[in-house]
Amino acid sequence: MIEFYKMSGSGNDFIIIDNRDLSLNISDLPAFVRKVCARKISIGADGLFLIEPSKSVDFKWQFFNADGSMAEMCGNGSRCVARYAYLKGIAGKKMSFETIAGIISAEVKDDVVKVKLTDPSEVKTGIKIEAGGQTFILDSVDTGVPHAVVFVDDPDNCDVYNNGRAIRYHEYFAPRGTNADFIAVIDRHKIRVRTYERGVENETLACGTGMVAAALTAAQRGLVESPVDVLVQSGETLRIYFENKNGLWREIYLEGSVKIVYQGFLFEEAYK
Repeated sequence: MIEFYKMSGSGNDFIIIDNRDLSLNISDLPAFVRKVCARKISIGADGLFLIEPSKSVDFKWQFFNADGSMAEMCGNGSRCVARYAYLKGIAGKKMSFETIAGIISAEVKDDVVKVKLTDPSEVKTGIKIEAGGQTFILDSVDTGVPHAVVFVDDPDNCDVYNNGRAIRYHEYFAPRGTNADFIAVIDRHKIRVRTYERGVENETLACGTGMVAAALTAAQRGLVESPVDVLVQSGETLRIYFENKNGLWREIYLEGSVKIVYQGFLFEEAYK
């Protein structure tokens, strides 16, 4: 049996497994992830983290999307992993850990976790593409993973699944593909965002790197200023902090609550 935690970061849910002793004996990790992340027939989650030893910081992770693909970064996942590491005694309230995107630092205060993300790429604005029989004018930025951001009048009346899927697979973003975020600016410090996530291949209730991408593209257009509260599909609100240094967005922080859903043991028949 494999011990695991199920955690939720503002509606993004994850399976977390402590593999610091590297004892997890799974020959095909992508297949394992696809099976345990399947809803209704196994645990069900947006992704899975393996916590492993690091020679330079508190720990490192392997992160897999629900479809078994390995992802560079996950904003809400990083908050879940940080709280998990603190609760398990893997790290203190302040910690750093390795990801493919780079070193992430975090601070845990009860159930609220604030993470400092890696520096994003330069924001590109006004990209015009034809996708799904429509014309989209969008912005793009890599906040650890690639995001395309579309400004809309009302995200609640937006076809996030079909429009997001069309943008996600557009040749402009090949070969990696992109996440697609649909944003409305409410005021100088508040936005509403819905996201189609690459790797989950559907809309998720929240996306940390997507919220950051939406906030930064809105700031690039002069529509918002730090800090920005982001209303996501789960009904929760997260806060994004950022600074502009010589025309580049830096000092990026993502802050919000993290919930422990349950702790359990995974039986072999759940993934065979």
